[in-house]
Amino acid sequence: MIERRDVFQAIADPTRRMIILKLSHGPLNITKIGEDFGISKQAIAKHIKILNECGIISMSQKGREQVCEAQLGQLDEVTDWVTESRKLWNQRFEKLDKFLKETKQ
Repeated sequence: MIERRDVFQAIADPTRRMIILKLSHGPLNITKIGEDFGISKQAIAKHIKILNECGIISMSQKGREQVCEAQLGQLDEVTDWVTESRKLWNQRFEKLDKFLKETKQ
């Protein structure tokens, strides 16, 4: 069975979030991405594979290097979810506040 990956899996891991942040400043090769992380190249490659499968980054071959580029539009799904969740919770808190005010009187 093939596992379907989504944007939420991409951002669930702090290392992947840092990779996305690094790539948000421009394309980088895999070696540059791996700098500043205290983990193996294989671990970085696994994170990059997941980000690529989620559509958060694209990969291209430039000479002998693989270059990764952020596809930040994919994060709109997260933004939309957060916006809708915030609306829902604000409504619930407003109802709770109204209820508490009514019961206090």
